[in-house]
Parts: sequence; C-alpha cells; structure tokens
Amino acid sequence: MDKNKISHRFLQVNGLKLHVAELGSESSPAVIFLHGFPEIWYTWRHQMIAVANAGFRAIAPDYRGFGLSDPPAQPEKALYDDFVNDIVSILEYLNIPKVCVVAKDFGAWVAYSFVLLHQEKIEGIVTIGMAFMPPAAYKPHFALPKGFYVLRWQEPGRAEADFGRFDVKTVVRNIYILFSGSEMPIADENEEIMDLVKPSTPLPSWFTEEDLATYAALYEKSGFQTALQVYRSTRLNLGSAEQVPIVKAPTMVIIGEEDYAMKVPGVDEYIRSGEVKKYVPNLETVYVSNGCHFVHEQFPERVNQLILTFLNDNYKHGLAC
Repeated sequence: MDKNKISHRFLQVNGLKLHVAELGSESSPAVIFLHGFPEIWYTWRHQMIAVANAGFRAIAPDYRGFGLSDPPAQPEKALYDDFVNDIVSILEYLNIPKVCVVAKDFGAWVAYSFVLLHQEKIEGIVTIGMAFMPPAAYKPHFALPKGFYVLRWQEPGRAEADFGRFDVKTVVRNIYILFSGSEMPIADENEEIMDLVKPSTPLPSWFTEEDLATYAALYEKSGFQTALQVYRSTRLNLGSAEQVPIVKAPTMVIIGEEDYAMKVPGVDEYIRSGEVKKYVPNLETVYVSNGCHFVHEQFPERVNQLILTFLNDNYKHGLAC
C-alpha cells in the first residue's frame, strides 16, 4: 500500500468543510492522527500506510484553517477548543465511538485536551516529541530563553511579518531545517526567526523536494493566519495551577534524542525524573537514537513499529485482543 491510495473527502461539520485523509477499512479499529505546525495531514503519510497495512483505519484531518480545510469565519478568534470540538464532530460524523489518538507537538495539546474532556472515547494516546505538561507541573526554572521562537510567535503580528517576507515554500523549508536541528531556534534581538536559516542550507536528507512542494501547496491554500492565532492562544483545557488533571488512558511518548525541544529548561528533567507520571500514570516513554523533532518522518519504520506495538497492546477492541 502506498500514499497514492490514501483517499480524501470533505466533511461538513460545525459550519465548515473540513478535509480528512483516510486509509483502511471503515470497519477496522480507528486511529486519528493530529498534526503539528507547520505540518498538515501529509506529515502522517508513513504512519497512515503502516497502521492501515496492519488492519487499522487511519484518519488524518487538516485542522480548520489549515491546508484544504475551510478557515473559520473569524480566524483572529480561533482557539484550541475549536480544534477539539472539530475532532469530536469528525468522529461523530464517521460514527466512531472509540479511537486511539496519535499526535505531534502542537497537535499534542489538541490531543491531551481532547483526551481529558472525552476520556470515554479514548483507547490510548501516542504523542511525538511532547509529553503532557499541565499548568500544575510548571516551575520557575522552566522559563523559555529570550529570542526563542515560541516567545517570538506569541507576539501578535510578529510571525506574520517575519513569514510575509518570503513565499510559503521558503517559510516551510526554513522551519523544517530549523526544527530538525539539535539546537534551540533562538534569534538575536535584531533578527527574526526566518533569518536563522541561510538560503544555501540543504533540506534534511529524509525530507524531499516533493515533500516540500506538497506542504507548500497546502499552505498556499490556507496561509498561516489561523495556525498562528491558535499558536498564540493560551486557553487550553488542561487544568489550572491548582488542579491535577489525570490522563487515564494508556499513553506513549516518542521522543527523538536530538530533539531541540528537550533542551527547553526543565522539559527533559520533567520526563526523565518520572514526574510526568503524576499526571499520566499509565505512561511509557521511548527515546529514539539520533531522532530529531520530526522523528516520525525521519525514522518512520522505527516510529511505526512503536505505534503498532502500542495499538496492539492497548486497543481493547483491536486486532490483538
């Protein structure tokens, strides 16, 4: 089975036409893939093929305002909650009562919010490069360094102005190059994040010009407005500093050992010390040697194997029960 057999359709939900990529039998146990930013459904092409070949149904939507999905009527008011509500509506539309969730980075916040609000719908959750870290887990020394791209993109209009100097293909190219490195993308006071990449820098070896062209075409359609607005949103259903939300579902976190995100102050310590299990008691963490922030695209066979083992071990209505 190859990516050309992935089917595409549009679902009319919550007043919008949302694009969903699918592969596998509708009668098979379902796995929903939630992409990060600046990713799109296509980021899961390797994983969709693997889980479908193993007898599961792979579903990968584009969030509202991403790729082929309609933008919201007011992109400037878009929230994570909108994405969560769309996921619920997509599953209801497809008549899927229970699902395993696989999510990456930005998409992990959508996934964890979905899981906490709808635990009854969840068979298990796998996240790539991002462990569950609710407000109650934050400590003063977790502060992000000045000039880090996350802080820069929190400033209204700054990322839009930075991105706007380039065509969409160059923006996606630069982010893939930056985020596949082992160093945190940090800009000096008088430079922008896009300035950190030289035009002569090659793409990662595992990311082809064809892949880049696919991403660029999808973001040409949607632009970055909704994505950046939600990126800046701090409203997440992950509890408060006083609450201790518990993710009850079986959970796996897959992390590239060279992922720059593990250098964010406190993050690696939080995971390796086991403190994360205070909030996710049924957790397995796997580090992938030489893996970067896009480990699922960099080493798809290794990540696919981990996901399939997790699915077969934890999908109560799945194939290996």
